[in-house]
Amino acid sequence: MDPRFDADRQAVIDEVRRFVEREVVPVAHDMEHDDIYPLELIEKLKTLGVFSATIPEAYGGLGFDFYTYSQIIEQLARGWMSLAGIVNTHILLAYMIATYGTEEQRRAFLPVMAQGERRGGICLSEANAGSDVQAITMTARRDGSDYLLDGSKLWVTNGQRGSIFAVLARTDSAMSGLEVGRINVAARAVGVAQAAFDDAIRYAQQRHTFGKPIAQHQAIQLKLADMATKIEAARLLLHHAAQKKDRGERCDMEAGMAKLFATEMCQEVTLEAMRIFGGYGYTTEFNVERYYRDAPFMLVAEGTSEIQRLVIARQLLERYKL
Repeated sequence: MDPRFDADRQAVIDEVRRFVEREVVPVAHDMEHDDIYPLELIEKLKTLGVFSATIPEAYGGLGFDFYTYSQIIEQLARGWMSLAGIVNTHILLAYMIATYGTEEQRRAFLPVMAQGERRGGICLSEANAGSDVQAITMTARRDGSDYLLDGSKLWVTNGQRGSIFAVLARTDSAMSGLEVGRINVAARAVGVAQAAFDDAIRYAQQRHTFGKPIAQHQAIQLKLADMATKIEAARLLLHHAAQKKDRGERCDMEAGMAKLFATEMCQEVTLEAMRIFGGYGYTTEFNVERYYRDAPFMLVAEGTSEIQRLVIARQLLERYKL
């Protein structure tokens, strides 16, 4: 790989990290509790090029791989998981257009999406279908050069702020776009877990009981060791799935593994962080309660843990077929 490209993508990751520390962390707590949509932060994400991260350079994007993208999302989620969610649907839609769209569609949509002026949304869930995407009943019937949609959706992601939407409808069973979404959710889980760990290990060195910091108690040290180990294991699974996606290989099993492990890990780590904070963990004075509230969402987003296990098992049986 061109070393100049390596330097460029690392520069973006570093700049996003600085942006999170400087712009996101100081305001996320209040914006979360006041239910404020982060318009100013989104404008700054446009300037950083985050909305164009994986869009090909030919259409005005940065053309980064999903390995790089996963690291960008991890940094955003470390500051505020909801901010990473805004980017997820946009990048997923851009991937669908770049991979499956016509050249006319690519030229019409991708440049404005790369600028962040028009952002993507996803219409996937239905009243009786969520994780089980095969149960989707909305149909798309070709009518000349158009498609006619018949059905209804709910839980439209980025529904209020998006302006270009991908609608899941039944024409066939291609599901490769979901790999991108599951890589994203895994990255968000790693980012939230890392934030919870960072807060917990700092607090453990500041909080004193029985005449010494609680970090010097073995019970707390065991928690910190397990938390850090699980985060790193999830990060490695995430990077493996992202790199396989970048090579153009099928990675539904690897993305499922990363999503399953990372989201379950995030739930465990945020709970352990809350235990380290004790009663303070329940108060809105600290961010740990937000991390703990964010974690369950990722257990069900882009397919529940049970669905991921089924995806993994089916692929294992296929690969180890007698």
